[in-house]
This record gives sequence, structure tokens and C-alpha cells, in this order.
Amino acid sequence: MATFDVPLVETGRLRLRALRASDLDAYAAMQANPEVMRYLVTGRTSTPIEVWRTMATNLGQWALRGYGMWAVEEIDGSRFMGSVGIFQPLDWPEPELAYSLDQPFWGRGFASEAAAAARDWSFGHYSLLRIASFIRPDNHASKRVAQRLGAINECVVELRGSAYEHWVHHRAGGR
Repeated sequence: MATFDVPLVETGRLRLRALRASDLDAYAAMQANPEVMRYLVTGRTSTPIEVWRTMATNLGQWALRGYGMWAVEEIDGSRFMGSVGIFQPLDWPEPELAYSLDQPFWGRGFASEAAAAARDWSFGHYSLLRIASFIRPDNHASKRVAQRLGAINECVVELRGSAYEHWVHHRAGGR
């Protein structure tokens, strides 16, 4: 049996940890919300079965690549808030710093805090010189997160039939 570890990362308010089967209900409720999903890959809501596949894919990236997506939870209360980490399916041009939080957690700086922790961990553990964030042009909140983290919008790319702004996070001193 193959095993792998997903590292635990903590910030002042958040814990980034491995996804658990017990996250399914909260994650499925989040991904059933059209407001949450409208800017994500397909732009459509997901069924619990699709969310389970997403969870398995996210965990599988840790085993196959050594990095992947974490569950985000509050340190105080341990509520599942969403996901953050490095997303890199086979059809992506480069590793992506991806982040999505459930709607009750919007507007409080959690996405920036989680994304900064994931970015810093990734640059600290891998020799990546850059990590992308692919953001839909009308997703202003996500673009503000990328700007807060110092990312630069390089161009527009097409992924899976949709246009995305290609924001790039550079390793400190790596430009």
C-alpha cells in the first residue's frame, strides 16, 4: 500500500491540512453554491460525487507530485472553509496557486492569508521559480488576492474553453 504525507501548515488564523472524508458534506455544499463556483474551472456547480472525485484528485496530486491542495479550516473552531494549494492537472501550462473559500468566509482576508501560506510553503519546498494563478477576468476579488500577494498579470490564456488572466507569483529574487 502506498502512503504519503500532506504537510500541516498554520497561519495566525488558519490551518492548511489534508482533505478528509468528513469534509465531503461541507465541501459539497460549498461547490453546490453558484456564487462560489461561477469563477472556478467549469463555472458550474458540482454534485457530491463530483466533489468526492475532486477531493481524490487533490489528494492524489500530493502522492504524484509532492504538492497539491489543502483543506482550509479555522484554527478556532476547526470549520472547513475551502481549499488552497498548488493545482496542476495534466492540461495546465504550469503549477497554479489556486484558492477557493466558501461564501461565509469571503471579505475577511482569509483567501490572502491561506494563499500566501501555500505559496510560501511551495517556494520553500520546491525549486519552482514561479507559480501561476489563472483568474477569470471578471473575478475582481481573486485578482485583488493575487495583487496583495505581489503577482503580476502577464497575459490572457485559454484553458478548457474559457479565458483566464495569467497572474504570476515569482519566487523572491527569482525574476
